[in-house]
Amino acid sequence: MQKNSGQTVFLPVEGMESEHCALIISKGLDQVPGISAHTEELNNTRVILHGQDPATITRNAAEKINSLGYRVPQVTKTFPLLHMTCASCAASATSILEQVPGVLEVSVNYAGAQARISFVPGLTGPAQLKQALQSIGYDLVIEEGDTTDLLEELKQVRHKQLRRRTLIAIALSIPLFIIAMFFMDMPYADYIMWALSTPVVFLCGQPFFTGAWKQLRHFSANMDTLVALSTGVAYLFSVFNTLMPGYWHSRGLHAHVYFESAAIVITFVLLGKMLEEKARANTSFALKKLAGLQPSTVMVVDENGQPHETAIAAVQINDLIQVKPGEKIAVDGTLTEGSSFVDESMISGEPVPAEKMPGSKVFAGTINQKGSFRFRADKVGGETLLARIIAQVREAQGSKAPVQQLVDKIAGVFVPVVIVISLVAFGTWFIWGGTNGLQQGLMSMVTVLVIACPCALGLATPTAVMVGIGKAAETGILIKDAESLETARRISAVVLDKTGTITEGKPKVETVFWLNDNEQYQPELTAIEQRSEHPLAAAVVSYLGQQNRPVNISSFESVTGKGAVAYTGEIKWLIGNRQLLSDHAVVTDTAAEQAAADFSGQGATVIYFARDKKTVAVLAITDKVKPGSVLAVSHLQNAGIEVYMLTGDQETAAAAIAKQAGIKHYKAGMLPHEKAAFIKDLQQQGKVVAMAGDGINDSNALAQSDVGIAMGSGSAIAMDVARMTIIASDLLKIPQAIRLSVYTVKAIRQNLFWAFIYNLIGIPLAAGVLFPLNGFLLDPMIAGAAMALSSVSVVSNSLRLKFRKLPA
Repeated sequence: MQKNSGQTVFLPVEGMESEHCALIISKGLDQVPGISAHTEELNNTRVILHGQDPATITRNAAEKINSLGYRVPQVTKTFPLLHMTCASCAASATSILEQVPGVLEVSVNYAGAQARISFVPGLTGPAQLKQALQSIGYDLVIEEGDTTDLLEELKQVRHKQLRRRTLIAIALSIPLFIIAMFFMDMPYADYIMWALSTPVVFLCGQPFFTGAWKQLRHFSANMDTLVALSTGVAYLFSVFNTLMPGYWHSRGLHAHVYFESAAIVITFVLLGKMLEEKARANTSFALKKLAGLQPSTVMVVDENGQPHETAIAAVQINDLIQVKPGEKIAVDGTLTEGSSFVDESMISGEPVPAEKMPGSKVFAGTINQKGSFRFRADKVGGETLLARIIAQVREAQGSKAPVQQLVDKIAGVFVPVVIVISLVAFGTWFIWGGTNGLQQGLMSMVTVLVIACPCALGLATPTAVMVGIGKAAETGILIKDAESLETARRISAVVLDKTGTITEGKPKVETVFWLNDNEQYQPELTAIEQRSEHPLAAAVVSYLGQQNRPVNISSFESVTGKGAVAYTGEIKWLIGNRQLLSDHAVVTDTAAEQAAADFSGQGATVIYFARDKKTVAVLAITDKVKPGSVLAVSHLQNAGIEVYMLTGDQETAAAAIAKQAGIKHYKAGMLPHEKAAFIKDLQQQGKVVAMAGDGINDSNALAQSDVGIAMGSGSAIAMDVARMTIIASDLLKIPQAIRLSVYTVKAIRQNLFWAFIYNLIGIPLAAGVLFPLNGFLLDPMIAGAAMALSSVSVVSNSLRLKFRKLPA
């Protein structure tokens, strides 16, 4: 162990419960570079680290400890990030946050104006993160009271300030331009232009100079640096020429001034920023639309049955809420009185209103149609379906597509490289430009700095991702991250579960065939199925109804993929598929087999009920194919995508459902682990596989697939594992998601192409590469206009995704 040196970090560790654990961690930390010394404190469940760079050693140590099977506690939060002006700002903000000890991971989204930060609680917190960002001119919204409304208010204030600066700049730049073009020979023209340009440069352009100074203090640079450098050089050079014209006259040269260039460049940049902000605001259309679905107040019914208006924040679980026709539903709950039809299209994308009766579930953000009703609140605040959708969409919009990592690296070095190019352009003109080399060199440097635009590069991917994920949410498809959105376009095989995915997931018992008049065992069958959580069990209980004879179940065991085993005293009961009976050596006579064959041939699921070693009943359970399933399968197959159905059902029933849905490939009798293995086999054949399912038993297959798709009516576990969730459980959303992925990736590629081409062509032109050939030199004012339009064009191209039509 080396001698303690540098700074000290106290890193909490979970799972370090013995000296052996501490020894494993100690050996692991010995391999982490930068740690000069470390001590493992078992009683305090922490390690003490010493090193010169506390931020880096904390990050590396946490990664090592987590890889060893222990855990460094961390919190991941997404914060609104204010005052970013370009893509390089995202790189600067990331850099400063990564220097904060305790920060483990940072992802800054310029287009979404937010930062997703993972940090170790206790080592750092939101206040320290805010302070770090404020030191370089940015800010983090962290207060508990900083709601969406407050953030929107802050954006409005900032937009008004930007608009005011822009209008002032335009008002002063117009006479400047007129004088520069037509009245340069008028008396005191230079001084008049100086007077007009000064407020434009230092009042309207103040944020650029302030931002550039803060960047310089941290040895960094962004778009503010480019604008401040270019306009500052043009302005100061013009001031010198105005006050000291004799310097140039004595050399036989004219003392040119460029006040109009400095002012008009700032005007164009401000105008471009204003247009860009307006366009970027439209990229979050889906979030704004979703956030606007929840009312601010509700009518809560008191103990006396009287409704009172109550703030949404004060609503609690189990409150009774009254809803009138046309009103928005505020929280999730269960209808207790009345009936109505509810428009759920904003959440599910389904255009047909859903009928609601006592016992029906209602969701926040949906709109009541004609009837009045009361419901009991089940979920409030951040637990409602609407709140979870908003949180997931916001999280997904803040995620980065794989290509963004490369773009971020380029954006991080873009500004320094441009500054170097501008200096090379100046030096080239100064050395080889002849008598006018100094003036022309300065103008070439200014033009290079003005035309270079890191913003277009930084906006190319995130704006398309934001619009694409927003469009998906509007359609009823929740996508967890940008990578899943990008992967969906490459899907070549779609694997579907049967029950609840292809079918409606509302099983219904068609008939129960009792062998040898064994109907007296109905109470046992009902009691056993009441213990089960399987959807088929609920259908059986519903069909059999209330029984007169109570049954005491002494033992119950659910057998995954097969059924259930139960005991009443010494008697063993089996309820499940044919495999379960075979496992327990149960005899099935000819009558039972014939009934099972008849039921399966009609597309029904066959369930056997056995007492000890004999079958006493055969049940036929049907589940209708969803109307959209056939069309969805057709769309997928027409697009060249193979469709497979995997089910635990019998062969004949599976074949009947596959035929109804138009599916060519299916496998019956599949257990959960076999579904995952089947998907793995497809992947080994080079296929990109999507798996759609709704049950807990589908979670392994969903996790194995490249794109797991949970159907909205399914289990929370399936939704947690999946990369996409289809709220309305409509299979037609799958081809829609794939098509949207194609459109989004196409928009990203177009954006990146134009952003790169713009800079690759614009910067050399600004430097004057064409001058030796045809005498062409780009005017700084034109460069400013081009720079402003480049960002707007990228955002506008992304916004086109909003209007793309999807398969229907």
